[in-house]
Formats: sequence, C-alpha cells, structure tokens
Amino acid sequence: MIRPYKLKDKKELIDVFKQNIPTYFDLKEVKDFQDYLQKYSASYYTIFYKKKIVGGVGCYLEGKNRIGRITWIFFHPKYTGLGLGKKAIEHSLSILKLSSELEKVVVTTSQLAYKFFEKFGFVLEKIEKDYWGLGLDLYLMELSFNNNS
Repeated sequence: MIRPYKLKDKKELIDVFKQNIPTYFDLKEVKDFQDYLQKYSASYYTIFYKKKIVGGVGCYLEGKNRIGRITWIFFHPKYTGLGLGKKAIEHSLSILKLSSELEKVVVTTSQLAYKFFEKFGFVLEKIEKDYWGLGLDLYLMELSFNNNS
C-alpha cells in the first residue's frame, strides 16, 4: 500500500532510511531527508508492506508543471525484491502524468540504482563523482514525454 505521508510516519521512515547508510545514502543525507519532509511533506508517500512502513517516495511537479521529479525513494533492505520499487515508480508516474503539460520526469540517483530506473525508460544524462558522498556518484536521469503521453 502507498499512501500520502503523515507526520506520524516520520520516525519510522527515518529509521528505514538509516538502514540504507552507507550503502545507498551518505550519513549527511539524513538531515536533507528530514528537511524535505518538513518542507515538502505534501509531495511524499509512505510505502507499506503487510501494514509495516518499509519505504517511501517523493514526487512533485515544477517548472509550471512541465518537469516532474521523483525523489527520496528507498526501502528497508529486508524488503527489496518484492516489486515495491516498481509500484512506487508507477504510482509516482501516474501522479505526475496528471499534468497535461508534463514534458519530462527527472530522477537523481546513484551508480547503485540507475539500472533500476532504466527499466522504466529513464536515460542517463549526467554523472558527477562523489556527489552524494565518497563513493556515491550522482546519476541524473530523465524520462521524456510528448504532449500526448
């Protein structure tokens, strides 16, 4: 189940997020994630598996609704391989596609997860070494749409 984020989810989400350090996230990103939840909670979704919080994903529109972003997607390591990531991306894309002006969706990820996004048609546009932290490179990816998508 995926539902809009609620303040009561914060502690569990941060605990799940921390389970992904240092493999997928740098320690300094905990504060960045907390700031995102504080400022942009309306654009975040909590992901459940068997009534337990196991991850989250953010998605929002910018640029007069022409550019969508999918951000802060993560899962507890014990719950990978269950298709939850696919459901999170499909959920996010369905929300973003509500904008008839949508031209593209942007994801910033790392060398550890970019292949996952390629499965949905995202194309690698740029790499920056050690962007997120030592050994965690930025992979900027885009999925383009025409106005009839």
